[in-house]
Amino acid sequence: MSKYAGGTEPLEEALRQVPEEPEKMLDLALHHIACQRNAEAVELLDSCIALRPRHAAALYARAVANLSLNNYRKAGNDFLRVIVLDPRNVDAYRHLGFVQHTLGKEDAARKTIRKALAVDPDCAGLYCVLGDVHLDLCEFDAAKAAFDKALELAPDHAEPHCKIAMYYLSRGDMKGLKREYELLKSLDASMAEQIGSLFFS
Repeated sequence: MSKYAGGTEPLEEALRQVPEEPEKMLDLALHHIACQRNAEAVELLDSCIALRPRHAAALYARAVANLSLNNYRKAGNDFLRVIVLDPRNVDAYRHLGFVQHTLGKEDAARKTIRKALAVDPDCAGLYCVLGDVHLDLCEFDAAKAAFDKALELAPDHAEPHCKIAMYYLSRGDMKGLKREYELLKSLDASMAEQIGSLFFS
């Protein structure tokens, strides 16, 4: 995510030169997020947003950092603010739907994802979240339809294959699980290894 390959020092120096410049704060915060230093990123982004409360990119970055820290409610609040400022930000909708689903707000998650699909009906990630919601509600046909749509849109991406693998597992369909396990060996080796060690070793 960082625009600098040389590490933190150039970004810190740039911020020292202009200590209250929101864009410099955001650059350094994005670098921290890329390096998994999410608590440091949140601290910087708090300062950035205090200076520019309607800075959609900073709000989105803070939401992502809080999501990584499992601060779901804070992340959800910021994703909501991003959507108000930028109603076509499909990633903010997707993450908000994930947060709502994680917090057990399945109806809200479903509404959020449906709004996002009105903006971008070809986003596989949205169908992955929607499928998870249906799966948790034991709406198996709807879950399968959502995961199938994600696979249709992104057949070479690991996420839809991971989701449909979990669907097959939930239904006790070991043939389907084995098929996805074989595909995941080249798409997501670590997930394939987990499935393999549990079910096919």
